[in-house]
Amino acid sequence: MKKVLLTASLFMFYNCAVTAQTTLRHAPEGFDTPRPQTAKGVIDTIQYPSKTVGATRRALVYLPPGYSPQKQYPVLYLLHGIGGDEFEWLHGGQPQVILDNLYADHKLADMIVVMPNGRAMKDDRATGDIMARDKVEAFATFEKDLLQDLIPFIEQQYPALKDREHRAIAGLSMGGGQSLNFGLGNLDQFAWVGAFSAAPNTKSPELLVPDPAKAKQQLKLLFLSCGDGDRLITFTSRTHEYLDQHQVPHIYYIEPGVHDFKVWKNGLYLYSQFLFKPVDTAAYKKYSTL
Repeated sequence: MKKVLLTASLFMFYNCAVTAQTTLRHAPEGFDTPRPQTAKGVIDTIQYPSKTVGATRRALVYLPPGYSPQKQYPVLYLLHGIGGDEFEWLHGGQPQVILDNLYADHKLADMIVVMPNGRAMKDDRATGDIMARDKVEAFATFEKDLLQDLIPFIEQQYPALKDREHRAIAGLSMGGGQSLNFGLGNLDQFAWVGAFSAAPNTKSPELLVPDPAKAKQQLKLLFLSCGDGDRLITFTSRTHEYLDQHQVPHIYYIEPGVHDFKVWKNGLYLYSQFLFKPVDTAAYKKYSTL
């Protein structure tokens, strides 16, 4: 009898593992290819006054298919890397295509997506020495610009829901570090936090999550992803290890890849499907190291 139960248990475990690997490991082929017959979202270019910078700044806003100003929407703030600007996701990752396809497959909650310039300085172009001290510091300054200037502007100009439960942040590389720093540092503002290949600007785990019990209570989702061949993976793995040690639920998704848009697009594909829906933390282990 014990042998039968053991065999059945192993069979169930094997099936679960195979299912997780085949359905969750990667986005399907064609996930980032436009489908001519499907409804399309719209991308706006906006300008907002920034008291933080003392200048008018730009951002891109993706409105989902069927957008209506009479409906209220949650908002995802999607951040770029150190060498990019508000157009980096658009040019390198085609998030509008990924999201349009997910909407066509009925896998997303309706949301507005804001793609800002995370380099908060008057000359915020990604030119010259992108590693210059003032440009690197401008990425930290963006926290104030985001919270005090951009978010209020978006919530004034669009029918955006204004509570933390309907506000998400995520980013790639430098933007991934910003998302962890700003999202976990302002849990009164964000309940959904994601980082794809977080860069060295990421604060140490003890500073990111000084109160694990509070984070566990307030976070709807914390999503960490990275390529297994990425030389910056230590910034993701050390955060995961700390969260795991302090039993803070999170997704730690490591896939074959390096520091590029192949990984970041897959991160957006997976992360976006969780947003603004009930989340089962028991399913997180399906996304463990692969």
